[in-house]
Amino acid sequence: MARGVEELARGYREGTITPVEAVEECLSAIDDLDGTVGAWQDVYAEHARTAAAGAAQTLASGHAVGPFHGVPFALKDIVDVEGRVTTAGCAEWAERISPGTATIASRLIAAGGILVGKTKTVEFAMGGWGTNQHMGTPWNPWDAEIKRTPGGSSCGSGAAVGSGMIPCAIGTDTGGSVRLPAALCGIVGLKTTEGLLPIDGIVPLSHTLDTPGPMARSTVDAAVMFDAMTDASQASVMADWRNGAGRYAEMRRGVEGLRFATLGDAERVGVAAEQLAAYDAALDLLVSMGASVTPFDPPTPFEEMRDATFVIVTAEGYHYHGHLMDDPATRVDENVRGRIRPGVDIRATDYVAATLQRVADQAEFAAAFAGFDALLTPTTPDLPLPVDGIDESSTPAHFTRAGNYLAMCGTSVPSAVSPSGLPASLHVLCRGGDETLALRITAAFERARGALAVPPIFAA
Repeated sequence: MARGVEELARGYREGTITPVEAVEECLSAIDDLDGTVGAWQDVYAEHARTAAAGAAQTLASGHAVGPFHGVPFALKDIVDVEGRVTTAGCAEWAERISPGTATIASRLIAAGGILVGKTKTVEFAMGGWGTNQHMGTPWNPWDAEIKRTPGGSSCGSGAAVGSGMIPCAIGTDTGGSVRLPAALCGIVGLKTTEGLLPIDGIVPLSHTLDTPGPMARSTVDAAVMFDAMTDASQASVMADWRNGAGRYAEMRRGVEGLRFATLGDAERVGVAAEQLAAYDAALDLLVSMGASVTPFDPPTPFEEMRDATFVIVTAEGYHYHGHLMDDPATRVDENVRGRIRPGVDIRATDYVAATLQRVADQAEFAAAFAGFDALLTPTTPDLPLPVDGIDESSTPAHFTRAGNYLAMCGTSVPSAVSPSGLPASLHVLCRGGDETLALRITAAFERARGALAVPPIFAA
C-alpha cells in the first residue's frame, strides 16, 4: 500500500523510510492493481525513480523543502507537463504533447513532490459519473465484483488514491469533479475557491468555474498537498506542520460553537436511504462535539442552480472543444458530445444573463447564509452505482455544483461505510477563501468518526 502523505513526511523525518522505497511501494501497487482498477493513463516509472533518488539524497542531507518533499503524487490527465502527452481523456488527443507545465504541477514539483504519472479523466472533464467510452472507465475499488461509478471527472485520481496506489492526486472541480470521485471512492477531496489557484496549463472546460484541488486519504494529507499547491513558503509550511501551528493548529480546534446549515425536508427527498442515514449520524456526531445544526433552504434551490450552471459550462466548453464535437468523424465520447454540442445554440444574451443571474444568486445566498459557518449536505444523493445502469443524461452533482455556482470552497470526507459495504460521504461547504475552516471541520469530524474499513480492492 502506498503510505499517506503525513505518514511519509514523518517517516522521512525519522529515517524509517526513504522516497526511493515510497516510490517503489507505489509502482508495486500499480503493477498489482491497475490491471483491474484502470486508473492510470500513463506511469512515469523511471522518471519517478530518478526523482526519488534525488529527493532521498536531499533529505539525507537535512534539506527538506517542506512536508511534501519526497511524496509521490499523480496528476489528472488534463494537467500539462512539458514534453509529456496530455490527452484530456480524448482519443483524438492520444499523441498531444504538452507545450508547457501547469503552474500547479510546477509548484508540487518545486515543493519536492515526485510525479508518478497521469490518471484517467472523463473527456474534457465534462461529466460527473467517471465514464469514458474510448479511454476507459476506472473500477471503483469498493466493489470487487460489480463495476461501479468511480465519480467524475477526476475518476482516475479518485480510484488511484482510493485503491492505495498513490498517496494523493490532483483533481479539478467544475461542478464537483474533485468531491464526487472523492465521495464515491471513499477519500478526502478539497474544492478550492474560484481563482485561488492558477488554472494555466490545465485543459479548460469552463474558465469561470474550473478549480484544481487535492485528493488524498485524510484531511491532513489533503492540507499538506494544498499547501504545496499554493504560493506559501514551504519553509513556513514545514514549521507549521512540525509545530502544529498556523493551518494545522486550526485543524485541531474542533467544531464547538460552530453553526451548520443542513438539508431541509424538501432537499432530503431523493437522497438514498443509506446515504441519508450516514448523513444524519454525522450531524448527530457533530452536535455531540458542540456544534449546532439548523435546517436551511437556500434562496435558490439546489436544482434551480443547474440552469445557469448549464449555460455557463456548456457555452464555455463549446468555445474550447466544439470544433471536435461538431465533426461527426471525430473519435470522441458520444455522451460528452451530447453534453457539449448544445453550446452551439446558446446565444450571447443567454450567456450574459446566466453570469448575471449567478451574481444575483450569490448575493441572495450570502444574505441568507449570514448566520452560519458552513453548509453540510451529503456529497452525492446516491452511493456508487453500477456503471451498467447509469443514466448518462443525469448527474450526481446535485449538491456539489452549488459550491462552484456560489463561489464557495469545500470538502468531501467519508462519513461511514454503509451496510451494503459502500462509502457514504459528508460534504462541507464554506465561504470562498475559508479553506482552513472547511479543513478544520472535516478534520474534527474525521477524528471523531474514527478509522473506517478499507475497500476490497486495496493495496495491502
